[in-house]
Amino acid sequence: MFDLSADVGSLSPLAMFLHADLIGKAVIIMLLLASIWVWTIIVVHGRKLAQVRRDTEQFEREFWKAGDVERFSEDASRRDSPAVRILAAGLGEWRRSTTRPVVDRAGVRERLAAVLDGAAANEVERLGERLNLLATVGSVAPFVGLFGTVWGIMRSFAAIAAEQNSSLAVVAPGIAEALFATAIGLFAAIPAVVAYNRFLHTLGRIEARLARFSDGFHAMLSRELERDGN
Repeated sequence: MFDLSADVGSLSPLAMFLHADLIGKAVIIMLLLASIWVWTIIVVHGRKLAQVRRDTEQFEREFWKAGDVERFSEDASRRDSPAVRILAAGLGEWRRSTTRPVVDRAGVRERLAAVLDGAAANEVERLGERLNLLATVGSVAPFVGLFGTVWGIMRSFAAIAAEQNSSLAVVAPGIAEALFATAIGLFAAIPAVVAYNRFLHTLGRIEARLARFSDGFHAMLSRELERDGN
């Protein structure tokens, strides 16, 4: 019923996979796909966050040196950057609020603050949309691997009962398959957890920089509003 009498010396990962039953193969394949998925997110999203961080720093330096904000906004509109979109949202609200016959300066300040904060929050949320996938794999993969381990050990005990033989040659292949599932689960989970924490730290720094830019831009528009009111 249970063919677990594989050569103990041939316990390579491929041999263990081929020797596993349907459920064991399904667990291993699922974890390998999760690992590939995790590494794809790590490479792609890691590059994206690094690029966004560099672009944001460069944008801020250029913005505070610019003399004409309107012209700078037009030139920067072609750039795909969270700071550019925050700038566009703030200027859009500024134009809508200051073209009225009577300008409520307190109301303009409140609307500008709401629009800039909302735009910054949207950008941070968009940048962090893949982090939940890493967190999910990091928390679930070890338990999937544990399920494969429990299943393999159950098969080993069933083989012992069927063959009435508890020698190492009978037990070792099934135990090796069981532990192999755990190893694959950890192989998928550990990079996911490490990358999640690292990306969360990077995203926090980007969020702080965007918030500082938003506050500085709001202060600049507030001063402009005061000059227009005098």
